[in-house]
Amino acid sequence: QLRLVESGGALVHTGGSLRLSCAASVATLYNWRMGWFRQAPGKEREGIASTNRVGDDAFYRTSVKGRFTISRDNTRDVVYLQMNDLKPEDSGVYYCARQLTGGLSLAAPDYDSWGLGTQVTVSP
Repeated sequence: QLRLVESGGALVHTGGSLRLSCAASVATLYNWRMGWFRQAPGKEREGIASTNRVGDDAFYRTSVKGRFTISRDNTRDVVYLQMNDLKPEDSGVYYCARQLTGGLSLAAPDYDSWGLGTQVTVSP
């Protein structure tokens, strides 16, 4: 059974950077498209970025394009989310998940094996 563990969340100031990591419990992460999501208090979980199995294609939410980069290291079974020029509206709990069906997607129903998340807080 796949388990995902996110890490790297922190409190940063506006304009700062963070790199989130998502570590998998199995050595077969290369089989799956992977995605990052976030959820702010009182809001729906929203897709941020997704990547294909080899990490040479990605799809981003419009609001993070040019600031966030999703990548993966299949030799280590880890997916990353590099976040630059952070804004207060980027605050929330960030989750990674495995995509089950279709092409690159930011729709939560297309994913499973959600981790517990890591908190990102961006202060003004």
